[in-house]
Amino acid sequence: MAFAQPSMGRLPQPSCCFLLRLGWRVGTLQVRVLNTPPHPEAISALARLRRGIGRDPGFDFTLERYLQVPDDLLGHRPADDAEATDAEHAQHDAVTLYALHQQSRRERMHADGRGLGQALSELVRRSAGPEGVRRRFAALGTASTYHESIYHLRSLITMLREHQIPLDYGLLADDLKTLRGPTGRPTVQAIWGREFFRTRPNADPDAPASESPEEDPQ
Repeated sequence: MAFAQPSMGRLPQPSCCFLLRLGWRVGTLQVRVLNTPPHPEAISALARLRRGIGRDPGFDFTLERYLQVPDDLLGHRPADDAEATDAEHAQHDAVTLYALHQQSRRERMHADGRGLGQALSELVRRSAGPEGVRRRFAALGTASTYHESIYHLRSLITMLREHQIPLDYGLLADDLKTLRGPTGRPTVQAIWGREFFRTRPNADPDAPASESPEEDPQ
């Protein structure tokens, strides 16, 4: 039985420089990891990035090329730089989660336009335990703190990796940045929910075609 092909994914806004830059950065790392042979520095960086999941931005200055946010995209920052900005948290968490997703995989786990809800909808269709996926997604949707959201995302990303389902990490980073805002949580949760419920499997090409479409019940 053939798996459903992904539908048209979410498109970034042309003005969203943060999303586009992060997507480019992860895409560049992905190319170097999947090169034949893989670039040794990129493989080493993936391992070090995975160790950064759940930690504060800036934990390893040697990962600057993957985790640094340009000054013009930092947004609001404290005068003494004692705390990371929302953009720094979002980039850190998105890139470290990508490193987890790409671990031991030779397929591309970063794919432009594939929002989280769309990826999880496909995971439900492929998984032998779809209710477990739905429960974890529901837990993400009801998470009350940013750190709780990252905790649930880590579990879901591991499941996506096991089923070789990619995700757009530029979109995820932009969602996480919004999620950290004072009013961003319901906005992001609604986006993920719409993507999840709007994604429908295509017809199985191996199934016999019906002679005529069924009538829509009144």
